[in-house]
Formats: sequence, C-alpha cells, structure tokens
Amino acid sequence: MLKIGLIGCGFMGTMHANCYKNIDGVEVVAFADIRKECAQKLAEGTNADIYGDGNDLIENADVDIIDICLPTYLHCEYALKAMKKVKYLFVEKPVALTVEQGTKMLEMAKETGTRVQIGQVIRFWDEYVKLAEIIAEGKLGKIVNANFRRISPTPTWGWNDWLRKYEFSGGAAQDLHIHDMDYVLSVFGTPNKIASVKNTIGETNSYINSLLSYDDFAVSVEGTWRLPETHPFEATFRVVFEKGTVENSGGKFMLYTENSAEEIKIDKTEGLGEGFEGGNISDLGGYYNELVYFTECAKQNAQIKKATLKDGVESLAYVLEEIKNA
Repeated sequence: MLKIGLIGCGFMGTMHANCYKNIDGVEVVAFADIRKECAQKLAEGTNADIYGDGNDLIENADVDIIDICLPTYLHCEYALKAMKKVKYLFVEKPVALTVEQGTKMLEMAKETGTRVQIGQVIRFWDEYVKLAEIIAEGKLGKIVNANFRRISPTPTWGWNDWLRKYEFSGGAAQDLHIHDMDYVLSVFGTPNKIASVKNTIGETNSYINSLLSYDDFAVSVEGTWRLPETHPFEATFRVVFEKGTVENSGGKFMLYTENSAEEIKIDKTEGLGEGFEGGNISDLGGYYNELVYFTECAKQNAQIKKATLKDGVESLAYVLEEIKNA
C-alpha cells in the first residue's frame, strides 16, 4: 500500500483526495492545510494524520508520495523540501510562478533523484487523448489548422482570493490557458513562431489568445476567465485535417467529412462523480487518469514520462513569453 501525504486541502486537494479513494493500492495517510478544518474534513472516516502546516507533514509524516495542491506561488518552496523526503512527488499545475523557480526544482530533482509529475491534466483527459491518437494515426491526412479554447467565469473559489491576484497565480494565462498550451506543445511540438494578444483587467491577465505557426499549419489557443458568473465553463477544440474535421464542443466529440457527420463515442472514465460546485471542473475523469498513471509509476518504481517536471517548466516558459510579447 502506497502511503500518500496531501498538502493543500482546498478545491484541488479535494479533487485529488476523491480520486485517490478510487485507486487501488494507495491511501492518503496524512493531510495538511493551514485551515485545519479543511484537512479534518477530507480525513473524515479515515485514520489519517492531520497537520496544520505542510512543512510538518514533510518532516514528520510516514509517506511514500507527497502531492502538493497549494496555490501556485507556494509550489517551489514546498516542492524543494518534499524532494528531500520522497522519491515520487506530484505538483499541481502550473509548475511554479517563474522559470527560475522551475529551474531550481529541476536541479533539486536531479540532486535527489525524485521523480516529479506536474498536473498538466489535459494530457490525460479522455477527449484530448483521443484527439492525440487521431493525429498520430494520420488517417485524416495533414493538419490544415486547429483551434483550442478554454473560457471560464472569474474564479472566486481560491483561498484568500489568490487566483485573482497576479503575483500569486500568474493570472488566466498561467493558471487556465497553460492547460491548452501544454497540450498543443505535447501534440504538435515546438512552433516556429508565436504571436499573442492579451487583455489585462483588474489584478490579473484575464484574456490571452495566441497563434502558433508551424511549417504548414497554424494553431490558435484562446483562454479567458473574464466572464460573468452565469456563463458556463467551456473547453473546446477543432482540428481541421485534409480529409475531415474533428471537433469537441457541447459535450460531443464529432468527426465531420464531406459525406458524413459522426459522433465518436469516447471511452470515458466514469463512476467518480462530477466536479465540485463553485469551480470550473465538470468531472474527475482526467484527474483520476493522471493520478492512476502517477501512482502506477510509483508502484512499479518507474520513470515518469508524461507531464514531467521538464514538460511543466517548458510549458511555463512558453506562456510567460506569450504574456511578455503580447
């Protein structure tokens, strides 16, 4: 049985705790949060230890794995300490606030041998996994163009409103838009050029749209969380190929060709429940998938090859360049 220590018991920590309950061979044996009542709530019905500070968990808990679900500005600080304690570490996305912080984490991982996965969950989301398979198969021919879009109401569910404070979260570009940028980079590779526009309202970069140019096609990636609370969260994509178009929108994964419009059924991870009220997550499938992969690597003492620490730092670097040049 793999013993897990979970640091951060808010919105994302609750997501992860719910997923771990559904994974065989693992158990969260320690919860830490400065709001001790949040840790106690997640530990209900278990014999898990409760800590009022993540440092106490790192120093004292008997765990094999540490999972960090803290606000972004705390990722580097706690990750560096955790790498001295465990061989496997999970850090929510984005990896950190700055590339310098990410580089420190890479250096520590090399020094300690800790294997780190970053919560770039879209790589594990069923619809996006299917799209990657279609692209790799090549049956629809060359890519002509693609569009990825992720839009959300302004996030109000973060502790002390940290998500809306740029110095803590990096804004919509680093917290929301990075999902699609990371996926695009993983599937299409390094672009030849990126052109970006942004709109800053209030304390954060609330809107960003980038055009990534490749040798013979372009990819548009749009993200915003400057929408009314009444507007639903949306994550969509459309990829135009020579022989058809694949589109994921409105809960349907469609394949359009000259002769037909076909809904493709996706083998989705089910039975885990829906996302939690107040956030922009519709279900737990992708989170479950990424944590199954992570814990399987730990069980088998295997290297992490998906959503690695290096991947996380590279995606962060691209997003920061977008912000800088927009």
